[in-house]
Amino acid sequence: MKPFYATLLCVLFLLLSTASCTSTKNAIYFDNIKNTDFPDQVENLEPIIQKNDLLSIRVNSLSPEASELFNDASANATRGSNTTNAVSQAAGYLVDQDGYIQFPLLGKIKAAGLTKKALAEKLRNELTNSKLLVSPSIDIRYLNYKVSVLGEVLRPSVLTIPNEKITLLEALGLAGDLTIYANRENILLIREEEGKKQLRRINLTTDEIFKSPYYYLKSNDIIYVEPNKTKIQNAGLARQWLPVVFSGVSVIVIAIDRLTR
Repeated sequence: MKPFYATLLCVLFLLLSTASCTSTKNAIYFDNIKNTDFPDQVENLEPIIQKNDLLSIRVNSLSPEASELFNDASANATRGSNTTNAVSQAAGYLVDQDGYIQFPLLGKIKAAGLTKKALAEKLRNELTNSKLLVSPSIDIRYLNYKVSVLGEVLRPSVLTIPNEKITLLEALGLAGDLTIYANRENILLIREEEGKKQLRRINLTTDEIFKSPYYYLKSNDIIYVEPNKTKIQNAGLARQWLPVVFSGVSVIVIAIDRLTR
């Protein structure tokens, strides 16, 4: 009888271990893609300043002392983490609900709806025409340029992007990559622009992403990776059958122990 019970235990172990198996085909990126070239999708990469954006505005001129008046209110350092669920806290110029920033001596300046380049040119002209500075140069950066990665990744994160440029694949990499249970055929990208939310589905098992205008992410984009059917099915089966299986295994182990005494 002892070999029979040993065989039974092996069968139960194999059943439990294979219950969580998934097809390797569903875990492969860009399946069967051949060598090719894709045009770079960077035409509209320059983001538009929006309400609630936090900007660092650095002013330089022929007079460093005069320039410092405008830099005191801007962000010279960021406090907080740049990854993993931490909310960055920084001083800077906040774009208010009407789309304005409050700039020293110049007062309220319309920022929402402009690119960084356009706002820098606007400030440069205002400072020059007001004779506040001579030949000023303006450097503007986002302090809240971030993307969120949620769902079936190793480390769901809110990622702050210092260089203000990141691809979907880079964001997934920074979040630890997709898990084996991720649905690679249906990645959801959520983007908000001009008060409207855009929802886009992306298939990472084909070359679709390389031809997509969503290859490069924008500030405040949200990526959600949903679980595949294997994980959902396994979760349901585990809840239903694991208590029964483990109870059965316990009974068998007790029986074997008594029979072999």
